[in-house]
Amino acid sequence: MTTRNADELDTLLADIRACRLCAPALPHQPRPVIQASDSAPILLVGQAPGRKVQQSGLPFDDASGDRLRTWLGVERSQFYDPRCFAIAPMGFCYPGTGAQGDLPPRPECAPLWREPLLKQLGGVQLTVLIGQYAIRWHSDIRYSRVRDAVVDWRSHWPQQIAVPHPSPRNRRWFSQHPWFEADVVPRLRERVAELLNPIPPRII
Repeated sequence: MTTRNADELDTLLADIRACRLCAPALPHQPRPVIQASDSAPILLVGQAPGRKVQQSGLPFDDASGDRLRTWLGVERSQFYDPRCFAIAPMGFCYPGTGAQGDLPPRPECAPLWREPLLKQLGGVQLTVLIGQYAIRWHSDIRYSRVRDAVVDWRSHWPQQIAVPHPSPRNRRWFSQHPWFEADVVPRLRERVAELLNPIPPRII
Protein backbone atom coordinates (compact mmCIF):
# COMPACT_ATOMS: atom_id res chain seq x y z
CA MET A 1 0.00 0.00 0.00
CA THR A 2 1.50 3.35 -1.00
CA THR A 3 1.10 6.37 1.27
CA ARG A 4 -0.90 8.15 -1.43
CA ASN A 5 -3.31 5.23 -1.88
CA ALA A 6 -3.73 4.84 1.86
CA ASP A 7 -4.43 8.55 2.24
CA GLU A 8 -7.01 8.49 -0.59
CA LEU A 9 -8.83 5.51 0.92
CA ASP A 10 -8.73 6.98 4.42
CA THR A 11 -10.23 10.22 3.08
CA LEU A 12 -12.93 8.32 1.20
CA LEU A 13 -13.82 6.21 4.26
CA ALA A 14 -14.05 9.34 6.38
CA ASP A 15 -16.37 10.92 3.80
CA ILE A 16 -18.57 7.80 3.73
CA ARG A 17 -18.80 7.67 7.52
CA ALA A 18 -19.72 11.36 7.59
CA CYS A 19 -22.39 11.02 4.89
CA ARG A 20 -25.85 12.30 5.82
CA LEU A 21 -27.43 12.27 2.35
CA CYS A 22 -30.38 10.03 3.24
CA ALA A 23 -30.87 11.36 6.77
CA PRO A 24 -34.36 12.77 6.02
CA ALA A 25 -35.55 9.31 4.96
CA LEU A 26 -34.19 7.35 7.93
CA PRO A 27 -36.00 6.63 11.21
CA HIS A 28 -32.76 7.26 13.12
CA GLN A 29 -29.49 9.16 12.86
CA PRO A 30 -27.30 7.89 9.98
CA ARG A 31 -24.46 5.60 11.00
CA PRO A 32 -22.64 4.37 7.87
CA VAL A 33 -20.97 1.03 8.55
CA ILE A 34 -18.00 -0.06 6.44
CA GLN A 35 -14.69 -1.88 6.82
CA ALA A 36 -11.98 -1.64 4.17
CA SER A 37 -8.30 -1.57 3.31
CA ASP A 38 -6.76 -1.53 -0.16
CA SER A 39 -4.88 -4.76 0.59
CA ALA A 40 -7.90 -6.89 1.61
CA PRO A 41 -8.14 -9.90 -0.76
CA ILE A 42 -11.85 -10.53 -0.09
CA LEU A 43 -14.75 -8.11 -0.54
CA LEU A 44 -18.07 -8.92 1.10
CA VAL A 45 -21.04 -7.08 -0.41
CA GLY A 46 -24.22 -7.34 1.61
CA GLN A 47 -27.53 -5.52 1.58
CA ALA A 48 -27.50 -2.96 4.41
CA PRO A 49 -26.83 -3.02 8.15
CA GLY A 50 -29.57 -4.38 10.39
CA ARG A 51 -30.82 -2.92 13.64
CA LYS A 52 -28.15 -4.59 15.78
CA VAL A 53 -25.37 -3.44 13.46
CA GLN A 54 -26.78 0.09 13.57
CA GLN A 55 -26.26 -0.03 17.34
CA SER A 56 -22.82 -1.70 17.44
CA GLY A 57 -21.22 -0.23 14.32
CA LEU A 58 -19.74 -3.65 13.43
CA PRO A 59 -20.79 -5.14 10.07
CA PHE A 60 -22.60 -8.50 10.32
CA ASP A 61 -22.57 -8.32 14.11
CA ASP A 62 -25.70 -10.47 14.31
CA ALA A 63 -27.07 -13.94 13.58
CA SER A 64 -26.57 -13.39 9.84
CA GLY A 65 -22.91 -12.73 10.51
CA ASP A 66 -22.57 -15.91 12.57
CA ARG A 67 -23.82 -17.98 9.64
CA LEU A 68 -21.71 -16.04 7.15
CA ARG A 69 -18.54 -16.60 9.19
CA THR A 70 -19.38 -20.30 9.30
CA TRP A 71 -19.72 -20.35 5.51
CA LEU A 72 -16.37 -18.56 5.16
CA GLY A 73 -14.66 -20.74 7.77
CA VAL A 74 -13.22 -17.81 9.73
CA GLU A 75 -13.21 -16.54 13.30
CA ARG A 76 -14.38 -13.08 14.32
CA SER A 77 -10.76 -11.90 14.66
CA GLN A 78 -10.12 -12.59 10.98
CA PHE A 79 -13.52 -11.36 9.88
CA TYR A 80 -13.00 -7.97 11.51
CA ASP A 81 -9.42 -7.61 10.28
CA PRO A 82 -9.51 -5.10 7.39
CA ARG A 83 -6.37 -6.68 5.97
CA CYS A 84 -8.47 -9.81 5.37
CA PHE A 85 -11.95 -8.56 4.53
CA ALA A 86 -13.37 -5.41 3.03
CA ILE A 87 -17.05 -5.27 4.03
CA ALA A 88 -19.09 -2.80 2.00
CA PRO A 89 -22.88 -3.25 1.85
CA MET A 90 -24.97 -1.75 -0.92
CA GLY A 91 -26.37 0.72 1.61
CA PHE A 92 -24.11 1.80 4.46
CA CYS A 93 -26.88 2.76 6.90
CA TYR A 94 -29.67 0.74 8.49
CA PRO A 95 -32.72 1.64 6.36
CA GLY A 96 -35.38 0.80 8.94
CA THR A 97 -38.01 -1.91 9.11
CA GLY A 98 -41.12 -2.51 7.01
CA ALA A 99 -43.93 -5.05 7.03
CA GLN A 100 -41.69 -7.77 5.54
CA GLY A 101 -38.57 -7.09 7.61
CA ASP A 102 -35.71 -4.69 6.99
CA LEU A 103 -36.28 -2.23 4.16
CA PRO A 104 -34.11 -2.28 1.01
CA PRO A 105 -30.86 -0.30 0.96
CA ARG A 106 -31.42 3.40 0.42
CA PRO A 107 -31.19 4.13 -3.34
CA GLU A 108 -29.00 7.21 -2.84
CA CYS A 109 -26.05 5.26 -1.45
CA ALA A 110 -24.64 3.05 -4.20
CA PRO A 111 -24.66 5.63 -7.05
CA LEU A 112 -22.72 8.05 -4.87
CA TRP A 113 -20.13 5.81 -3.23
CA ARG A 114 -19.85 2.48 -5.04
CA GLU A 115 -17.52 3.28 -7.93
CA PRO A 116 -15.10 5.52 -5.97
CA LEU A 117 -14.82 2.84 -3.30
CA LEU A 118 -14.24 -0.07 -5.66
CA LYS A 119 -11.43 1.86 -7.37
CA GLN A 120 -9.61 2.01 -4.04
CA LEU A 121 -9.92 -1.72 -3.26
CA GLY A 122 -7.10 -2.86 -5.47
CA GLY A 123 -6.22 -5.97 -3.51
CA VAL A 124 -9.56 -7.75 -3.97
CA GLN A 125 -9.30 -11.21 -5.54
CA LEU A 126 -12.69 -12.58 -4.47
CA THR A 127 -15.98 -10.68 -4.25
CA VAL A 128 -18.79 -12.40 -2.33
CA LEU A 129 -22.20 -11.07 -3.41
CA ILE A 130 -24.70 -11.57 -0.60
CA GLY A 131 -28.33 -11.37 -1.65
CA GLN A 132 -30.26 -9.79 -4.50
CA TYR A 133 -29.14 -6.16 -4.26
CA ALA A 134 -25.44 -7.03 -4.35
CA ILE A 135 -25.96 -9.49 -7.19
CA ARG A 136 -27.98 -6.99 -9.22
CA TRP A 137 -25.34 -4.26 -8.97
CA HIS A 138 -22.13 -6.27 -9.34
CA SER A 139 -22.95 -9.15 -11.68
CA ASP A 140 -22.62 -8.77 -15.46
CA ILE A 141 -25.39 -11.37 -15.87
CA ARG A 142 -29.03 -10.39 -15.24
CA TYR A 143 -30.46 -13.06 -12.97
CA SER A 144 -34.18 -13.10 -12.27
CA ARG A 145 -33.74 -14.81 -8.89
CA VAL A 146 -31.03 -15.16 -6.26
CA ARG A 147 -31.28 -18.92 -6.70
CA ASP A 148 -30.32 -18.61 -10.38
CA ALA A 149 -27.19 -16.64 -9.51
CA VAL A 150 -26.19 -19.11 -6.78
CA VAL A 151 -26.72 -22.10 -9.07
CA ASP A 152 -24.53 -20.36 -11.67
CA TRP A 153 -21.70 -19.71 -9.19
CA ARG A 154 -19.05 -21.29 -11.43
CA SER A 155 -19.55 -18.62 -14.12
CA HIS A 156 -17.48 -16.07 -12.21
CA TRP A 157 -15.40 -18.36 -10.03
CA PRO A 158 -12.86 -17.86 -8.47
CA GLN A 159 -13.05 -14.04 -8.70
CA GLN A 160 -16.70 -13.70 -7.70
CA ILE A 161 -19.47 -15.77 -6.14
CA ALA A 162 -23.13 -15.13 -5.34
CA VAL A 163 -24.61 -16.52 -2.14
CA PRO A 164 -28.04 -16.24 -0.51
CA HIS A 165 -28.44 -13.85 2.38
CA PRO A 166 -27.43 -15.69 5.58
CA SER A 167 -30.34 -14.23 7.55
CA PRO A 168 -32.31 -16.58 9.83
CA ARG A 169 -35.34 -15.49 7.79
CA ASN A 170 -33.90 -17.59 4.95
CA ARG A 171 -34.19 -20.92 6.79
CA ARG A 172 -36.72 -22.16 4.25
CA TRP A 173 -34.34 -21.39 1.36
CA PHE A 174 -31.53 -23.32 3.06
CA SER A 175 -33.78 -26.33 3.70
CA GLN A 176 -34.99 -26.33 0.09
CA HIS A 177 -31.49 -26.00 -1.37
CA PRO A 178 -29.24 -28.27 0.76
CA TRP A 179 -26.76 -28.52 -2.13
CA PHE A 180 -25.57 -24.99 -1.36
CA GLU A 181 -24.06 -25.82 2.02
CA ALA A 182 -23.07 -29.33 0.91
CA ASP A 183 -21.35 -28.42 -2.37
CA VAL A 184 -20.74 -24.68 -2.68
CA VAL A 185 -19.77 -23.69 0.86
CA PRO A 186 -16.76 -26.09 1.01
CA ARG A 187 -15.36 -24.56 -2.18
CA LEU A 188 -15.88 -21.08 -0.77
CA ARG A 189 -14.05 -22.01 2.43
CA GLU A 190 -11.13 -23.41 0.45
CA ARG A 191 -10.84 -20.22 -1.58
CA VAL A 192 -11.03 -18.01 1.51
CA ALA A 193 -8.37 -20.07 3.30
CA GLU A 194 -6.13 -19.85 0.25
CA LEU A 195 -6.42 -16.06 0.10
CA LEU A 196 -5.97 -15.50 3.84
CA ASN A 197 -3.08 -17.92 4.28
CA PRO A 198 -0.33 -15.30 3.72
CA ILE A 199 -1.83 -12.85 6.23
CA PRO A 200 -0.42 -13.29 9.77
CA PRO A 201 -2.83 -13.04 12.73
CA ARG A 202 -3.17 -9.61 14.29
CA ILE A 203 -1.44 -9.03 17.60
CA ILE A 204 -4.10 -7.60 19.91
